[in-house]
Amino acid sequence: MTGAAASAGRLERLALLAALGAGVFLAGLELMVTATVLPSVIVTLADWTRLREASWIINGYLVAYVAMMPLAGRLGDRVGIVRPYLGALVVFGIGSALAGAAPSLEALVAARVLEGLGGGALVPLATSGASHLFEGTGRARAVGIVGALTFLGMAAGPFVGSAILGIGDLRPALEAGGFPAWLVSAATPAWRWAFYLDLPAAVVALAWAWAAGGSWDAPRTRTSLRVPLLAAFTAGLAGGLLALTWLGDPTAPGGPQGQVALGVASAGAILLAGAGGRLTSDPLLDPRRYLDRAVAGAVAVSGLTGYALATALIGAVVFVDRVLYGGPPEERVALGALALAMALGALASGIALRRFGAVALGVIGLLASAVALLALAITTRFTPLDQLAALLGLFGLGFGLTVSPRTIVAVEASGRAAFGVASGAVSVARMLGMAVGLAVLTAFGSGRIEALSRAVQDPAYRDSVLPAALRGRPLTDGLVADALERWAATQGAAILDGLFLVAAAVTLVAVAPALWMRMSAPRIDGPDGDPRAVEGAPTRAEAVRSR
Repeated sequence: MTGAAASAGRLERLALLAALGAGVFLAGLELMVTATVLPSVIVTLADWTRLREASWIINGYLVAYVAMMPLAGRLGDRVGIVRPYLGALVVFGIGSALAGAAPSLEALVAARVLEGLGGGALVPLATSGASHLFEGTGRARAVGIVGALTFLGMAAGPFVGSAILGIGDLRPALEAGGFPAWLVSAATPAWRWAFYLDLPAAVVALAWAWAAGGSWDAPRTRTSLRVPLLAAFTAGLAGGLLALTWLGDPTAPGGPQGQVALGVASAGAILLAGAGGRLTSDPLLDPRRYLDRAVAGAVAVSGLTGYALATALIGAVVFVDRVLYGGPPEERVALGALALAMALGALASGIALRRFGAVALGVIGLLASAVALLALAITTRFTPLDQLAALLGLFGLGFGLTVSPRTIVAVEASGRAAFGVASGAVSVARMLGMAVGLAVLTAFGSGRIEALSRAVQDPAYRDSVLPAALRGRPLTDGLVADALERWAATQGAAILDGLFLVAAAVTLVAVAPALWMRMSAPRIDGPDGDPRAVEGAPTRAEAVRSR
């Protein structure tokens, strides 16, 4: 073992890996907990007429989360892993506390943006740290553990969220106990604790990472941070994501013309950063780095599977709610099966990577996911919940099997000096894929929902979808309501089946770039081929002798 990993004993490395895993577990948990408590938040701080505004509780977090990833990856390469990781936990904890105490929808969205900045830094830093801590087969397993803990946090989210909501209204008990009004307002309703509980968890993870880090840290590059180029890239990334999230929203600033202008400006900022990166041979921004077939394949697979993941996640919730007419208990079963299977798949991929290779393991995972999505595309309102959960579990297992291959291929092809950059690129691609998937779901779903609402508003249209015996009867007739409910469930299933079919096609397309992900001997030099570009990195001769 060479370099940074050799400077720490095995127990110290395992302890630090656990600390890194604790942070990504929190990031995954926060994503699903928020989805679970969102309806309660809307009822408390707004109402359903402000649904598009309330969606920024998630969208604001997502924009900040994605925009922070490349900066965090660069910082990890430049100044080491431990200090940026500790700082990210502090920002995440402060954002969580402010989100829990938010007195208004606007304050909650602002707190979620801050929380997203911290959460977005945790994943690439943890992945890069795991890559530095271990070598060879140990690196694949470590990256698999980090990925598994991310999805395990997502699996725990629905259960934690429902447990928090199950506490009920504490206001009468607190008021009876004589607590001051400000404390009662800050502690109720129960959804606030979905954010508050992140604060002590972040403090524990912070202390753990600080203690476990000891004298270890990743090797540091000597390249400049190149703040102007990085700022242009981050602004372009955030702007592009904003344009995607506003897609189809009639209330978006500037209307359709404003969205087009924002998209063009964002693309220009990214191209400018790419041109500057090429001139300076920057490991993050140089487009030539992504012409490497292995790196390009890993990033493409990550983006395409991110699209499929968004479809599976949101599609599962909508199917349970609008087709099966289930509630939180049924949603927990569906989402729990999906997220737990992703965690198991990610862990298995880290163990099996060196035996099967990145290409074979990645293709197996993609085919399993595609088969599950194709099966989901023929579900109906009569599909039992356990069958739905099994299919979502198969998708999650296949998705998880692609986690280690794409990450390990990217980091080893990029070299030790760019582990953080490579980890950030793979993570950003996944989140951008999810953002595109969410935008498609929102735009397509909104249009179809408006069409379905005609059955309520237009008597002539309503009669056209009702059985002949019920035509002409009022909407208040129980038989009419039941018939419309069955018709709407059938229509909802058809809509989701189409979306699942598109996601299956996207997943099969990902097989082509997965064939590029052939693993090679890890690079140990800097981004310009100079081993001195990484402080503490061994020379090529030393690395060869150590193998």
